[in-house]
Amino acid sequence: MNNWTCILTSEPQQGIGVIQINRPQVLNALSLQTMTEIVEAMEQFEQSEDIRCIVIHGNEKAFAAGADIKEMSGAGSMQMLERDQFAKWERIRAIKKPIIGAISGFALGGGCELAMNCDMLIASESAQFGQPEINIGVMPGAGGTQRLTRAIGKVRAMEIALTGRMISAREAWRCGLVNKVVPVESYFQEAMALAAEIAAKAPIAVKLIKESILKSFSTTLEGGLEYERKNFYLLFSSDDQKEGMNAFIEKRKPTWRNS
Repeated sequence: MNNWTCILTSEPQQGIGVIQINRPQVLNALSLQTMTEIVEAMEQFEQSEDIRCIVIHGNEKAFAAGADIKEMSGAGSMQMLERDQFAKWERIRAIKKPIIGAISGFALGGGCELAMNCDMLIASESAQFGQPEINIGVMPGAGGTQRLTRAIGKVRAMEIALTGRMISAREAWRCGLVNKVVPVESYFQEAMALAAEIAAKAPIAVKLIKESILKSFSTTLEGGLEYERKNFYLLFSSDDQKEGMNAFIEKRKPTWRNS
């Protein structure tokens, strides 16, 4: 039994593992303990054969309003270096199953960075994104300057990070930061519907597609094409490839074996 105090999880449904950040009294601020629990839950979902897609959300007021500033305010450089708090974030990058963020209210600082660690984002109309670290004399440290720039381009990322201003869900959608903007009352259901659609696909192919897309951010076009091609060929050793193609020919629904 997990003794998690900062997050909630539920039994898998339709192949989906759900994580809820549950610190409403501090707008779901991401303490060290909270991040530890999020990573542990994701890693457990990664190992579960019953889960094929992960959804993470907060509540209507906040996905996560940032890091827990009280934990950092008195620290020195060496203490922060030894703490190595961002090592946990690297473990999220190692999750092979798709991660969908359901975002409502504030997604600021570390909350925005956690959202950008997801593979897809469904935002409510009340969602607000931002990297306001400049307002407290620091800067993003969990990928904000890198992922935001890759997602929306240099000039917009510069403005957001250097002014600390928030952008609305609609602006985030126009910039390509989120997949869809929906009413507040349906943002979680929309994320679950997207997760269910993906969870119904061939699991090995889903993982290799995610892997190949993420590879495009760390290699050249030539290197990425070579990586994609190898993954394409690799799928022809899977039972699911045979099942999928035979089902298509026979005009029936495939039954995936995840092998």
